[in-house]
Amino acid sequence: MPLYLNEEQTMLADTTKDFVGENASVKHLRELRDSNNPDGFSRDLWKQFAEMGFTGILIGEDDGGLGLGHVEAGVVLEEIGRNLTPSPFLSTAVAAVEALKGSARRERWFPGILSGETVAAIAIDEKAKHGTGIAMRAERSGNGFKLSGSKQFVGHGHVADLILVAARTAGSANDEDGITMFAVPKDAAGMTAEAERLADSSLAARMTFDGVEVDADAVIGDVDRGSVALKSLLAAGRTGASAGMLGVGAGAMGLTVEYLKERKQFGTRIGSFQALQHRAAHLYCEMEVARAAVLKAQQLLDAGSQAADHAVSIAKAMTGLATTLAVQEGIQMHGGIGMTDEYDIGFYMKRARVLAELFGDANYHANLLAEAAGY
Repeated sequence: MPLYLNEEQTMLADTTKDFVGENASVKHLRELRDSNNPDGFSRDLWKQFAEMGFTGILIGEDDGGLGLGHVEAGVVLEEIGRNLTPSPFLSTAVAAVEALKGSARRERWFPGILSGETVAAIAIDEKAKHGTGIAMRAERSGNGFKLSGSKQFVGHGHVADLILVAARTAGSANDEDGITMFAVPKDAAGMTAEAERLADSSLAARMTFDGVEVDADAVIGDVDRGSVALKSLLAAGRTGASAGMLGVGAGAMGLTVEYLKERKQFGTRIGSFQALQHRAAHLYCEMEVARAAVLKAQQLLDAGSQAADHAVSIAKAMTGLATTLAVQEGIQMHGGIGMTDEYDIGFYMKRARVLAELFGDANYHANLLAEAAGY
């Protein structure tokens, strides 16, 4: 598979770039932050995403979607990252859709996602770091289950219409088997969400499930075998977050290069300094290698390859490192003024930090790859 976009994907990239750049730039982020928007994103913009067909990219044609793949979803996510657009696209149109595929639950939730009426949240993490196990319990109750426990870092959890919850129906916290995935509606009794602002001004919730009762129809896939849907969700979410980080890194690099061309020191544009040229060239190379890794992971996911999980971890780790380099170099080359609110480069640093942690940071995925190799 060639590591570049085909003609149709390039057309989608051009369309997305124009739409997101015009309607959801960094200015849009500033407006939401400064108004202390309680949702953390624009619902009107979310409906515009639906009108553009973006929310149906991963939904099959039989279900009313476009029937495209992770490469196309990544095109949208990269522009969301480049413009720092606050959006539930990753959690809803990518991670949740992938988890619901093949489940009867999609008939209930896909129409709302397609129309831009539904927002989904992913409730997996229970501790400060991703991958520390799932201990939240789901006990049988009548013809359904009773959920008890808590989740952290649930993006849009306080306003989501649908919460995808991973809970344990058997075994202990670190067992792969014994997990069941649930599609929990927002009005479920006993569920509370406390929203907190993250470093990048987005909102994520700490959620508590105090004996939340759901019927058997809420189960996604099979009881005790929710790891299948969970793995699909995580693969899609990690690859999507990687594409978003590519956009963040590219946006930060673009700002920095423009600053190097304009800023003068001792009457000379600092972009003419060879040391800074070398650093900019090194950054460009790192970003391009990460871009290739992300595209490879997307292509393997779309092909249903057994090598996809390996490629996804490589992509998440490499984009985490490359984008971190991009924002750090951006801040350093801007100098102290780069940390002020007046300049956008600081916003890129904050978004990069949040995305790097989402679904596992570079160290987490490096460890996964090492263990897979027998270390």
